[in-house]
Amino acid sequence: MPLRDARRTLLLVDDEPSNLHLLRHILQDEYRLLFARDGERALALAGTESPDLILLDIMMPGMTGYQVCSRLKANPLTDSIPVIFVTALSTVEDEIRGFELGAVDYISKPVSSPIVRARVRTHLSLVRADVLRETRLNIVQCLGMAAEYKDNETGLHVIRMSHFSRIIALAAGFSEEEADEILHAAPMHDVGKIGVPDAILQKPGKLDEQEWQVMRQHPEIGAQIIGDHDATLLQMAKRIALSHHEKWDGSGYPKGLVGEAIPIEGRIVAIADVFDALTSVRPYKKAWTVEAAVQLIQEQSGKHFDPALVTCFINSIAAIIEIRNRWAE
Repeated sequence: MPLRDARRTLLLVDDEPSNLHLLRHILQDEYRLLFARDGERALALAGTESPDLILLDIMMPGMTGYQVCSRLKANPLTDSIPVIFVTALSTVEDEIRGFELGAVDYISKPVSSPIVRARVRTHLSLVRADVLRETRLNIVQCLGMAAEYKDNETGLHVIRMSHFSRIIALAAGFSEEEADEILHAAPMHDVGKIGVPDAILQKPGKLDEQEWQVMRQHPEIGAQIIGDHDATLLQMAKRIALSHHEKWDGSGYPKGLVGEAIPIEGRIVAIADVFDALTSVRPYKKAWTVEAAVQLIQEQSGKHFDPALVTCFINSIAAIIEIRNRWAE
């Protein structure tokens, strides 16, 4: 049995055989190629073969490339496949229309071999980067859920406190991208609880001093589980896991950090985590009212919590309550 062709797959669509022949000559050494001479055939191949990228002519009889692109982007099975238009239409208006339909690039005919190869490599690299980013995010979320199975908390707690963290981060001046990163990293804040014995995690009453010593190890266990990585998302997740129990006045754990020595992500998650824990039912307590929880956080400004971030939290309370109601138990 022949080995599976591990090369990336390209779908080349053009009604002119000479154009397909030229593209084949340019690309056949690096990629597995599929060919279509009309829009219907292109859509059929895209749906069954799931190519990694499509090079698409615009001026074709029957269905134009614009129409093909529109149908590709309307189909959940094919909407994520990047499309590069390869066409003699080269006005600004043509390019704008192509991008509005969802194309990622535009190559003018007659084509240049180096340009075609470079554009294809670039967009395939972007696809691979997106897949890796999504995979990292899925791993972070799965590890966060694994910690929940060990604890009395629920998946909704993690969703809420992660969104609270994003809201506070935006109020503190984070960019949308930075705030999204804290949203995705926050679910791993308690992953270290995987290493804490069930008898301690699920104890219905108060922990004794020896049990607290074990419990206080979970931030460092979490940091060890996450490890050291180049990905900024995982770097942030590690900082959060290690620092979300530190307190502004230095009385927290595991390192007793003071003030701005605590990573800002940890300071943000500390407020989000405590607010949701206070306003949620647990086996050992009733839910606090929002007003009572807000009052405690205000009272702990400059003690447990960063005063500036407490202000951000208070100023964002309407958005935080909206999230709390949307993801209620």
